[in-house]
Amino acid sequence: MKIIDAHLHLFPQEEPWAEQTAQRVGHHNSWDHLRKVYGELHIVHGVVMGNRSLDTAYHQYPTDLFHYCVGLDSMLMDQGQRVIPDLYDKVEENLKQEACCGVKLYPGYNKIWLSDPIYQPIYELAKGYDKPVAVHMGLTARRGAHLKYCHPLALDEVAADHRHTRFVMCHFGNPFLESAAAVVEKNPNVAADLSGLLEGRVDLDVYFREQAGYAGLLTTWLKAIGQWEDLMFGTDWPIVNLGEYVEFVRRLVPEQHWENVFFANANRIYGLGL
Repeated sequence: MKIIDAHLHLFPQEEPWAEQTAQRVGHHNSWDHLRKVYGELHIVHGVVMGNRSLDTAYHQYPTDLFHYCVGLDSMLMDQGQRVIPDLYDKVEENLKQEACCGVKLYPGYNKIWLSDPIYQPIYELAKGYDKPVAVHMGLTARRGAHLKYCHPLALDEVAADHRHTRFVMCHFGNPFLESAAAVVEKNPNVAADLSGLLEGRVDLDVYFREQAGYAGLLTTWLKAIGQWEDLMFGTDWPIVNLGEYVEFVRRLVPEQHWENVFFANANRIYGLGL
């Protein structure tokens, strides 16, 4: 079975913390390592969620292995306190690139509502280029972020008001699973990825025994809406072991939907042409 990792992060190889993070889950922070592990797991492509820069030269990834979403993270937005010069021109310059398959927003870290006027031209650009807007939803990695900005209901508002712009709810809004399911079910222009639902190494047999309540709640809502054509596999690498995460999602998704969730949906939603 071919797999697309529809949500990962790449960081400069010279940064020690990135290598330490990867090593904690049995990996190394390098393209060569990812290429090797991808081959072993039949992961044929990945979608990098952009950080740090709007410069197209910064996002030069091996094109046979990755597309990317240009990201408006807190390092750029300064938690909404700094207006980026030529913001929309820079986003559009990325969207013009064949390797760029969308935009990534980080509202909880920026502390900016998705309905804020600063984002409205972004939605119009994404619509014009027919590339989705991926949005970090749910729990954040930093305590200083504010969850209210990345609750799934915040995405419902802009999805309803921008019905011709396509959105991706990252992390299935975890742990706001009921709201996440409702937003995906209600809005035809909202898909979701299943990345970042675990962190670190995990013994899956123990996990599904000890966390049966959470796993059951997650599968209940996935099955309740039954929109397997709108769900994508993703890892949020480097925070998880890739092989373990593939098996984790296999246990969540009925086998008859694996082809869509692990490959076909991401290929279509992000226009990867694979």
